[in-house]
Amino acid sequence: MVLLGSTGSIGVNTLIIAQKFNLDIEVLVAGRSVDLLNQQIAIHKPRIVVIGQRTDVEKIHHDKVYYGDKGILRAIEESHSALVVNALVGFLGLAPTLKAIEMGKKIALANKESLVAGGDFVDVSNIQPIDSEHFGLWYLLQDSKPHEKMIITASGGAFRDIPLEQLKHVGLKDALKHPNWSMGQKITIDSATMTNKLFELLEARWLFGEGQYDAIIETKSLIHALIDFKDGSTTAHFAHASMQLPIAYALDVEVDKQILKPVNLLEVGSLEFRAIEHARYNIWNIKDDILKNPHRGVVVNAANERAIEQFVDGQISFLDISKRTIEAYEKFDIKAENIEDVFAIDSEVRAFVGALK
Repeated sequence: MVLLGSTGSIGVNTLIIAQKFNLDIEVLVAGRSVDLLNQQIAIHKPRIVVIGQRTDVEKIHHDKVYYGDKGILRAIEESHSALVVNALVGFLGLAPTLKAIEMGKKIALANKESLVAGGDFVDVSNIQPIDSEHFGLWYLLQDSKPHEKMIITASGGAFRDIPLEQLKHVGLKDALKHPNWSMGQKITIDSATMTNKLFELLEARWLFGEGQYDAIIETKSLIHALIDFKDGSTTAHFAHASMQLPIAYALDVEVDKQILKPVNLLEVGSLEFRAIEHARYNIWNIKDDILKNPHRGVVVNAANERAIEQFVDGQISFLDISKRTIEAYEKFDIKAENIEDVFAIDSEVRAFVGALK
C-alpha cells in the first residue's frame, strides 16, 4: 500500500494492522517526524519515501526520498500498489485523493477534508472510510434495511464541561486537553469547536448520499454511529476507540480474527448522551444550512484552517475560530464549477480570514 501520513495516529495504527496481516508498504509519506519515519523505514522497507520539507531529505535513511506536495503526487504516480491510505491532515489531502482516483487506486480515506472541500468532484465509488464514525455507519448499513436517519457521535471535546462564561478565557494548552484520547493538534482543536463533527457530517453526506444526518455527544466514545430505521428501530455501533478496526476492513483483508477487545457493558455501567448546544459550539449554528449546501464546505474548511493557524500563533482567541469561520461562510456564498475553482476559493477564503482584524 501507499501510506500518506505514516507518523500520525492513524498511520501508526495502519502499520500495526499491516504487520498483523503481512501487508507490504510500498510508500511512506510523513511531515516533520523524521526520527519516527526512520524507524518505520527500518521495519517496513518501503520503495519510496516522502517527507514534508526539502531541508529534511538528507536526514532520511533511504535512497529514494521525495519531498513536499509534489513529491506526494509523484510517489502515488510511480507506485504499483492498488491501495492508498490517505491519513493526511487538512486541505493538503485533497490533491493526493484526486491523484489516487486518477490512477484507478482504491482509497482508504481518513482525510475528511478531501470530501468536505472537494466532494462535488471526488468519485466516492472506490473510497472506503476509516474514520470510526463513517466506518460505523457503513458497518450498520450492510444490513441494507430502509433507514430514516444516520447519526454520528462526538466526544464534546476539551470544553464540554466548563462553564460557558469561561470559554472566552481558554488558550491553546486548554484546547489540546481532549477528555478521551490524545490526537494531533488540529483535530483536537476541531474537536473542541465541534468543527470536526460538522466536517464528519459533510463527509457522511458525500459518502452515503442525500438523507437526514445529525450528531450527538456520547461522552465515553464507545458508540460511534447509530441508524434510525424506517421500521422505528435504532441500531448502534459499539467499539472501543481504536482506528485499527476500520483500518483492517479498509485494507481489503478478510477480517477473521479479533482486532479489538469487545465492549463489556457491565464494565461500562452507564452511558451519557447530550445534545450539541449552539451556545457552547457556535459552529453548530450553520450545521443545517451547510448540510443543504454541502458544496460550501470548501469555504468552511479554508476559513477554519486559517483561523486555527491564527489561534495557534496567539493572534486570536479560541471563540474567534468559529466566529471567523462563520463570517467567511456568510460572505462566500459560492459554488465551484470545477476542481480548479475549489483551489481558487480555498486561497481566496484564506486570504480573507488572514486579513480580518
